Amino acid sequence: MTSRPAEAEAAATVLRAALAEAGLDFAEPDPGTFVANLPGQKRLKTACWLTVGSSNLTIEAFVVRKPDENVAEVHRWLLAHNPRMFGVAWSVDDAGDIYLSGRWPLAAVTAESIDRLLGAVLDYADSSFNTLLEMGFGSSIRREWAWRESRGESLANLAAFEGYVHRAGSDD
Repeated sequence: MTSRPAEAEAAATVLRAALAEAGLDFAEPDPGTFVANLPGQKRLKTACWLTVGSSNLTIEAFVVRKPDENVAEVHRWLLAHNPRMFGVAWSVDDAGDIYLSGRWPLAAVTAESIDRLLGAVLDYADSSFNTLLEMGFGSSIRREWAWRESRGESLANLAAFEGYVHRAGSDD
């Protein structure tokens, strides 16, 4: 077994301490590979994978599955937001699922930079979540709302979309 470079070991140590200091629920399934659960408000939990490589830290957080509709519009929205983002950018995997992804040089891994980077991931995932759902799954949201409403079912977990449903309904 080969040993990890000293810089990678140091970065993993800093990362482990920063996650603990932040009070985040996290695991280290493999040496230098961490998954931290970032608690949000609109997107209740974002799992963020942080992998320490030989020269960089890779960050990846799943945000939403492949949109059912308006795929080009969703992708345009993602690309338009990328230039204004810190540390990560919107990306799409082979299946079409949407992630926040980035690379950070190991030399830049400090407790402060990890805090700022995780804050950015949480902010982007949380603040964009409902917008991405409305653009990519709007028809499903409206159908689910109408179905629940017609049966007197609770709309509590769809409450964030009430304005969208009524705006979309007035377009018909």
